[in-house]
Amino acid sequence: MSDTLMVSVSGVRGLVGTDLTPEVVARWAAAFGTWAHTGKRKPVVIGRDARTSGPMFSQAAIAGLNSVGCDVIDVGLVATPTVQLAVEHHRAAGGIILTASHNPIEWNALKFVGPDGIFLDTIAGTRVRELAAGASLPRANYNAIGAVEADSNAISRHLAAVLALRGVDIRAIRRRKFRIALDTVRGAGGALMPELFERLGCRVAAINLETDGLFPRPPEPVPENLKALGALVRRKKADIGIAVDPDVDRLAIVDEKGRPIGEDYTLAFAIRAVLGWSDGRTAGRPVVCNLSTSLVVEDAAKEFGAKVVRAPVGEAHVARKIIELKAVIGGEGNGGVMYPALHVGRDAPVAGALVLTLLARARASVSELVARAPQYTIVKAKQELGAGNRAPGKLDTVYAALRRRFAEAVADTQDGLRLSWPDRWLHVRPSGTEPMIRFIAEAPSSGDAQQLIEEGRRLCAAS
Repeated sequence: MSDTLMVSVSGVRGLVGTDLTPEVVARWAAAFGTWAHTGKRKPVVIGRDARTSGPMFSQAAIAGLNSVGCDVIDVGLVATPTVQLAVEHHRAAGGIILTASHNPIEWNALKFVGPDGIFLDTIAGTRVRELAAGASLPRANYNAIGAVEADSNAISRHLAAVLALRGVDIRAIRRRKFRIALDTVRGAGGALMPELFERLGCRVAAINLETDGLFPRPPEPVPENLKALGALVRRKKADIGIAVDPDVDRLAIVDEKGRPIGEDYTLAFAIRAVLGWSDGRTAGRPVVCNLSTSLVVEDAAKEFGAKVVRAPVGEAHVARKIIELKAVIGGEGNGGVMYPALHVGRDAPVAGALVLTLLARARASVSELVARAPQYTIVKAKQELGAGNRAPGKLDTVYAALRRRFAEAVADTQDGLRLSWPDRWLHVRPSGTEPMIRFIAEAPSSGDAQQLIEEGRRLCAAS
């Protein structure tokens, strides 16, 4: 196995042909299959996004799973949440998703899903890693090799489940007859997002619908990458522009004037859709987001009297906190909406349906909804860690200095250090992939946010 493969709790990723090869994929799939395979012969679901290396790696992963006696259900080219739902539908032992999400075109990855449809936690992920690094795996003999079965209905089940959600007001959306501009970046979104919006009675103008994985731009749906979508909105006089990432678990919005509004608004709008027209079932239940999510999400929840609980950065952390607290909705500020009425995973089709529900019921434009609430600016930065700060626990001196400097702030130490005030916050945490410390701040103005960042950087350098 490559020494430079990037390994996290929920999976592995690398450069195709360099760090990530069919041999590496087969090894990790076999390790996951060994972990997932119990006395009961339950299958493992496998699916992939549109990357050019996907078919090759899918075959390698299936071979690895079969080699340790695992049966496989192959759902093909689908969205990440489609695989998660398929794991639950088939009552599978787990799932493997071949996707590098928003990473550039030269990357791919394996993401591991547990039998609950959620990405692996630390204990399970560590065990899979130990198995992959071990000397040998318990390979099946000639009469115990796993079988493969195709499931061509995973996408249709996913779309039907979204359209059946109580929180999605199909009648209101169809009455509005939205004009939607759509960009699926030539990823897996082309396989389901146009159909979703057409079934909701929308008129769709789209770019980059091909599912060939040849991304025409950097694939992350952040504002600087959505210029072509903004131009399409203006050209087609669309009511909204919608972009998804290559594996369709994140969704970003462009307003009717062609301006990206920032990914945090996706979750804020979804919260307003769910809480604003509740049938009483959501009363008293919290909303969950991660520590680096914008205050626009807190403002949306507070508007309806809901408490916001923050979890460490990472989808699995947010998902498990949603389950623990029986939260009504949750997600991340990167455009990832997690609506447990369907499943506890980021889901762009769910996000899109909820955003349209809000627009239809509020009888307002995207820009009008943004203008109704307080607005903030987020600033991000990173700084290389000095050699003395790279040892475990050494960042404690940085955190202590920050807490002394900002003694009046509310401190949260779940994931690095987050200091918060009523209208601003600063989050300082170590990078999980490089020897860097990351800074993210939000305030009513860019100047105020930048000031928080600079003070954090100064204290880091002095510690």
